[in-house]
Amino acid sequence: MADRSACTTFRSLSRYTNIDGSKNVHGIGSVLKWKLGLHDGPKNRSAGRVDTPLVANDGLALKRPGEADLTWIGHATYLVQLGGRAMLIDPVFSTRIAVVRRIVPPGVAGADLPKIDVVLVTHNHRDHMDAPSLRALGPDVVYVVPEGLGPWFQRAGLRRVVEMRWWEEREVEGVQVTFVPAQHWSRRGLRDENKTLWGGYVLQRGGARVYHSGDTAWFSGFAEIATRVGAIDAAMLPIGAYEPRWFMKTQHINPAEAVRAFVALGAQRFVAMHWGTFKLTDEPLDEPPQLLRSAWEQTGLPDARCCVPAVGQTLRL
Repeated sequence: MADRSACTTFRSLSRYTNIDGSKNVHGIGSVLKWKLGLHDGPKNRSAGRVDTPLVANDGLALKRPGEADLTWIGHATYLVQLGGRAMLIDPVFSTRIAVVRRIVPPGVAGADLPKIDVVLVTHNHRDHMDAPSLRALGPDVVYVVPEGLGPWFQRAGLRRVVEMRWWEEREVEGVQVTFVPAQHWSRRGLRDENKTLWGGYVLQRGGARVYHSGDTAWFSGFAEIATRVGAIDAAMLPIGAYEPRWFMKTQHINPAEAVRAFVALGAQRFVAMHWGTFKLTDEPLDEPPQLLRSAWEQTGLPDARCCVPAVGQTLRL
């Protein structure tokens, strides 16, 4: 059993911090400085028309999965199928997040998904925890969430909920789930900043082990994850939402840092996410894969170990 007190060190006055004691450093003043362009450096560079790669996926093959399959639905949403169990991470199927419209449709329609056994939510930001998508999945699914988020799910009628702390391990519907740290923050409303935890997940079943980072900046925890959980077959890592760097570097890795995180994790396969679905930050929408390829070339690792899937594409590990 993992140490259930692992997070209490990083909680003060009912608010969580990162493992190094840091928290979100940007208040409303920084947000206005960014959004109004009152800063040095690049500002909201447009890529013009962007065609995010998309493949047709009617869901039929997903009902006959291999032992370990990953399907990118878009943004941070992945369908993970391990040893006959189907899990959704950070499900977002809505056409918009607040005022931000979706650029590419979900890679698999909700109606075409296989029976979902477990839903995992990394943190409560709306581009990762989408209320309409969660309610549509219904009350029969088991919801695995960071500590503090259970009451929200209970109020939504989603009562099969498991809260987890950093480094805690649970067997959920036959899947070994480990909740691991990330360098980020949480907020759902105006007065609840960092009152719920955030993190990533390591999922293991049938001899396969995969990692989904959630949102994260660069931090020393990547190496610790590798030490604690063992060999990782695939690491789902974000490559988008990183500009302007002065604002985003404390909460989101850029493509070069994603490669650095992959190396620290010692994973076998890099699987990209968190780009090309919503225009949330200032970098051109088509830039993340280009910078990822450039950073990857510098590692000398085989190209086959780096995958930027199309929306709707299934990777068989």
